[in-house]
Amino acid sequence: MSQQDIEEWGIQERARAVRMIAFDVDGVLTDGSLIYGDDGQEYKAFNSRDGHGIKMLRASGVETAIITGRSSQVVLLRARNLGIAHLFQGADDKLGAFEKLLASMNLAPEQIAYMGDDLVDLPVLRRCGLAISVPDAPDAVKARCHYVTHTGAGRGAAREACELILRAQGTWAAQLALYDR
Repeated sequence: MSQQDIEEWGIQERARAVRMIAFDVDGVLTDGSLIYGDDGQEYKAFNSRDGHGIKMLRASGVETAIITGRSSQVVLLRARNLGIAHLFQGADDKLGAFEKLLASMNLAPEQIAYMGDDLVDLPVLRRCGLAISVPDAPDAVKARCHYVTHTGAGRGAAREACELILRAQGTWAAQLALYDR
C-alpha cells in the first residue's frame, strides 16, 4: 500500500487511535510452519526484527498481546522475552479472548489493532479498530482487513505493522533516534 492509500483508507487515523495490538502467532509471528521433533517438542522460528518492532512499540506506550488458538511452551517463552504480559493460548474462541482483553484493559475496540492471517481470526479482525493481515492470507481475510503488509509472515510483517503504528502516532522518530546517533 502506498502512503496515499494509507491516508485515503483512514488507516493512519485508525493507527493513531491504537493503544494495544494483539498478534496471532502461526502465520503472523511465524511463517505458519509447525515443526515437531521426534520427542514431540514443538519448534517455531520467530523473526528478530518483528521482536524488536514489538519492543519499540511497547517503549512508545502501546501495549501488546498474543491471542493464539494453539498452546505452546515456546510461545510463552517468546512472550516473556518480548515483555508481552497479555497472553491467550489455546483460544478456540479468539473473539472471547479479545473481549476479555477489552474489559481487562478498559479499552474500546477502536483502540486495539489485531494482526491475524486465517479464517479463525475474522471475528476479531471484524471487531477491532485496525485489522492487519499478511500477503499470503486467504483472500477472504485480506478483503476484510484495513491493512495488508508487504512483508511476509514471520519475515518482518509484525515489524511493518509496528512501524505503521509508530509513524501514525508520531513516535517513530524518537525510536529511530535511539539508534541513529
